[in-house]
Amino acid sequence: MEKKIENSPLVSVVTVNYNQTKVTEEFLISMESISYPKVEVFVVDNASPIDDSDILKDKFPYINLIKSDKNLGFAGGNNLALPHCKGKYVLFINNDTEVEKGFLEPLVDVLEKDHSIGMVSPKIQYYHTKDTLQFAGFTKFNMLTIRNFAIGFGEIDKGQYDITCETGSIFGAAMLVPMRIIEEVGMMTEIFFLYYEEHDWAAHIERAGYKIYYQGKSLVLHKESISTVKDSPFQIYYINRGRILFARRNTKGFKRALTLLYLYFISGPKISLEFLSRNRLDLIKAYWRAVWWNITHQKSIVFGIPKLKRT
Repeated sequence: MEKKIENSPLVSVVTVNYNQTKVTEEFLISMESISYPKVEVFVVDNASPIDDSDILKDKFPYINLIKSDKNLGFAGGNNLALPHCKGKYVLFINNDTEVEKGFLEPLVDVLEKDHSIGMVSPKIQYYHTKDTLQFAGFTKFNMLTIRNFAIGFGEIDKGQYDITCETGSIFGAAMLVPMRIIEEVGMMTEIFFLYYEEHDWAAHIERAGYKIYYQGKSLVLHKESISTVKDSPFQIYYINRGRILFARRNTKGFKRALTLLYLYFISGPKISLEFLSRNRLDLIKAYWRAVWWNITHQKSIVFGIPKLKRT
């Protein structure tokens, strides 16, 4: 046992809090019961306006609490911790999750055994719907429609996805990435703010020659509905802004033109009609705001990804 502890690489665990101190507490409590022996934990408070994140440091004195002076979004909040991380691997994990005791060992094992793997996500179940899968890998993106599908979504977990394999993209709710990959390829780009930044990051890592993996022997429970209000203008705006931005950053030439024509003139009207049938004019407005943002933000888009700078 001592040999196992000695040989276990350090994992830096990074989670972002925004007005969810109670939820973050529940995540940290679940982390205290894990069997993996070497972790350091970073909680980034994303300038919560009505939340006192200092409570977390009082209750969990071992955590590294980093307080941002503004809301940096998903990528920015996670990136803020990276210069301080000392781990061989970095686990980016949502604060609205709870983890199984042995969830981390299978993820680390994948990366330890194959250095051509650039990132790995575990199996994800819905926390509030017993044994129901949210994620067991992704299909590849259709680069015309900019759509992919979560494998296993909504299925009862009977062990059918307890496998280890390549996946079409990574799942941002929980992803383990080697620090050497972050230092070589770069961090998540912050222009997305919310949604699609992990897919953009996975695409960059894949283009750098690394594989994206799913580890079905690791399980994380996700309180999906806590993070955002579903079908809110906020969500519709950022999902569709991110979808179009992902297309712009990951296609070129004729393929980019074709994809944008599809998104603006086929997908856009179809989505608008669907919202109109539900009398959701607020969602129509949010969708076309996302389109307009992409049209008006041309020169300001940087197509690379930010490099990690150590403090």
